[in-house]
Amino acid sequence: MLYEVITIAIPVIIKTSESVFRLVPRELKEAAAALGAPRWKLFFRIILPISKTGIITGIILSIARISGETAPLLFTSLNNQFLSWNMDHPIASLPIVIFQYAMSPYTDWHDLAWAGALLLTVFVLTLNIIVRVIFRKKIILN
Repeated sequence: MLYEVITIAIPVIIKTSESVFRLVPRELKEAAAALGAPRWKLFFRIILPISKTGIITGIILSIARISGETAPLLFTSLNNQFLSWNMDHPIASLPIVIFQYAMSPYTDWHDLAWAGALLLTVFVLTLNIIVRVIFRKKIILN
C-alpha cells in the first residue's frame, strides 16, 4: 500500500495542486507582495485557502485511482490471501481478488468479484460524499 501511495497517488496530488496554484489570480499575489507580506505568509494566508478545494479534489482522485489500480498490484503485492503488515511479504488486496475471481470458471466466484467491484465503487463514492459534506462552502444569502 505504501508503494502504491508513493508511485500512484503522490504524482496525481502534486500535479493537481500545481494546476490549482496556477489558477490563483496573479493580482492577489502581487497585492500581498506590495503590502510587504513574506512569501510564506502569502502562501498560507492567500494561496492555500483559495486552492484548498482543488487540492482536496486531487487527493480524492488519487485515492480513487489507488483503490482501483490492479496492474501495479499484480506486479508488486504478489497477492496474499491473509492480511500482512510486513512489506517484505505478499500483501492482500481487493483488486487482485476481484481479478482472480473474475477469471475463475465458477459462477459464485463471479458474483463475489462483482460484489468486490461494487464494494470498491461504494467506498470511493462514500469517501467523496463525506469529503464534500465536510468541506462544502456555506453560502449565506442576505
